[in-house]
Amino acid sequence: MSQSDFSQYTWGGRFAEPISELVKRYTASVAFDQRLWRQDIRASLAHATMLARQGIIAMTDLAEIERGMAQVSQEIEAGSFVWSLDLEDVHLNIEKRLTALVGDAGKRLHTGRSRNDQVATDVRLYLRDSIDDILGLLGQFQSRLLDLAEAEAATPLPGFTHLQVAQPVTFGHHLLAYFEMTKRDAERFADCRRRTNRLPLGAAALAGTSYPIDRQLVADLLGFDGVCENSLDAVSDRDFAIEFCAASALTMMHLSRLSEELVLWMNPRVGFVKLADRFCTGSSIMPQKKNPDVPELARGKTGRVYGHLMALLTLMKGQPLAYNKDNQEDKEPLFDAVDTVSDTLRIFAEMIPGITSQPENMRHALNQGFATATDLADYLTRKGLPFRDAHEVVGLAVRHAEERGVDLAELPLTELRQFSELIDDDVFAVLTVEGSLASRRHIGGTAPDQVLAAIARARRA
Repeated sequence: MSQSDFSQYTWGGRFAEPISELVKRYTASVAFDQRLWRQDIRASLAHATMLARQGIIAMTDLAEIERGMAQVSQEIEAGSFVWSLDLEDVHLNIEKRLTALVGDAGKRLHTGRSRNDQVATDVRLYLRDSIDDILGLLGQFQSRLLDLAEAEAATPLPGFTHLQVAQPVTFGHHLLAYFEMTKRDAERFADCRRRTNRLPLGAAALAGTSYPIDRQLVADLLGFDGVCENSLDAVSDRDFAIEFCAASALTMMHLSRLSEELVLWMNPRVGFVKLADRFCTGSSIMPQKKNPDVPELARGKTGRVYGHLMALLTLMKGQPLAYNKDNQEDKEPLFDAVDTVSDTLRIFAEMIPGITSQPENMRHALNQGFATATDLADYLTRKGLPFRDAHEVVGLAVRHAEERGVDLAELPLTELRQFSELIDDDVFAVLTVEGSLASRRHIGGTAPDQVLAAIARARRA
């Protein structure tokens, strides 16, 4: 077979026979890595600019490369670009088309770099862009959450531990817990972005290059904070992708917890909230059904993102330095994690305004669970009774109320005083839900004025 039969391959000179069709399909990545085309062109233009400024290629070559890349971009945007499986990946597809458009100038573009540092750079650029988008989506979700929390700042809701009624909170206070979770999520993504934002380009295949390149110039052109300091690590590191998937897994876990609550709260036996019809579906056989499909699916997709994190950890755990073909398998889990988190945040931001509270059902649940028992214990403690003794007294009173089938607040004063003579008629202000809520007037407390103050702090932040 003549050498011309290998002209489609950039590495064909070493080989005496063509790659088999099975291997070609098995090793090609263009079907999924073509989404990196914008980043690939952006990084290539920065690399070409540096090569020209360093005198490694001519300025006329740079002009031709810029002209050709502009046309390649137009073709991809228009959908007329022909992606070839024979050319393996996004990088070779773009380089081949560029060379067809501008000739030898296109062949000079790859001077001083390798596909190893090229793909590492493209993925970092892609992930940096994706994190910026996700941070914006997190902000939208948080804004809608704060709007709902503000509207429900004084709506009493049972607070639960062990899924049993514990103490009164407000619906607004409950929602703010999810704001705190997503605030930490945003911090983690921002932190991941800082470590992602280092330039691998210039590491070449693994050992750097003998050309007089200026890596800092490329970093500046691409907006990187600095360069990867070790060439071996630069081409083989995928910590940033793993870290992103870890942050994504935590975000999805938080959204899954909210999803679980929405599913429970929508159940007619609970009935704490209603969800707008546009986020639900019906049944093919039961005409009465209104199923919370969006929260359920988000709950399910959380496991999908967990899987991507484990896939990347497993991918990297056995690799010796430096680059290995295994790393081609980093993209599909990473891309799907980006898509899943982005889509979930986007739909949740739309869904939050579609949540309508059912205050009467929330209050009914509070009245069933002796939610103000701790308030009675605190009342007795303020009267001088040691807390442990107060705890025992209230436990006896709860047992008595339970046997009577009433709430503590429904017991007459004479019966309450059987358990402690310290109880007076001022106790009923303590035993009301509103009294319980209002008494927790501190930062992080569930008093409605503190909830509003927390929302104001959150909006400023």
